[in-house]
Amino acid sequence: MKEKYIEIEKIYSSKHLMVVGDVMLDKYIWGTIDRISPEAPVPVVHVENVEYHAGGAANVARNISGLGGRVSLVGLVGDGPSGSNLKTILAEDNLSNHYLVSDPNRITTVKTRIIAQGQHVVRLDHEAKRVADNEITTALKIIMTPLFEKVDGVLFQDYNKGVLSVELISWVMDQAKGKSIPVYVDPKKHHFSYYRGARLFKPNYAEYLSIKNIKEDLKIDGENYRKESDFELLLITCGADGMVLFFDEDYIRIPTRARAVHDVSGAGDTVIATFALNDVCGLEPVDSAMLANLAAGKVCEAVGVVPITKETLMEIVDQYQ
Repeated sequence: MKEKYIEIEKIYSSKHLMVVGDVMLDKYIWGTIDRISPEAPVPVVHVENVEYHAGGAANVARNISGLGGRVSLVGLVGDGPSGSNLKTILAEDNLSNHYLVSDPNRITTVKTRIIAQGQHVVRLDHEAKRVADNEITTALKIIMTPLFEKVDGVLFQDYNKGVLSVELISWVMDQAKGKSIPVYVDPKKHHFSYYRGARLFKPNYAEYLSIKNIKEDLKIDGENYRKESDFELLLITCGADGMVLFFDEDYIRIPTRARAVHDVSGAGDTVIATFALNDVCGLEPVDSAMLANLAAGKVCEAVGVVPITKETLMEIVDQYQ
């Protein structure tokens, strides 16, 4: 694997991916706990530090950029300080391009994680899931139209926050198909059927089980679902149990490679970003899945959402020869 990675990473910078989906602002409140509140049986967190990072679809873009690929990020933010903060963070991350439409009728999704002694204490979500209206959807289409002439692949990052409407998904799928651009999907179950024909479909195991008529025999049902949905590749992530890849009548289980799992936040973002970049570079699907699995294992060793980089991926590839 090391030899393959050394060769393939040389061409990462020549590939350009478009990520479209639900962008978020990740807020981290770090602190310590040394007592229980006298007001209620809950811990008192003494705040020591506050950090902000790009999350959701923006974290997928950060992973692609961290590996050295070029990326264009398309999404929605609210017309307020959180949206402005996210734009500033993305600019500092040196992403190739980011196109975030400000919607005055929307709030920016903010996930606030309170962490003490290296553990999540609680997560607070500030969000609105209203589906984007016609005017906003049209604005997104105008932004994306010229990008289809430049990109080597399209990634959907669907968190069901209202950006990826049925209309927008269908339009992007049609545009990509017409230009023979591969599509990679990290889905939510509400939209499964609209991603038909994607190059890669990557649900987690719980989302996969939500599909009607799925039985207990994963090997048979997974392949049947892949063919029925016209996906070239089906990759099911299974948390601590690794992932399962279906392709060309074949099936392979890939065990997790994390040395010590501290936090699974953002692991799915890393999987789809790493897989897609390697896939458009021409790496075989099994090898792309194995690299994605190693990358996800690496980011799970840190607390908080941490994107993969070429250097950190090489570090873990070195350890699993």
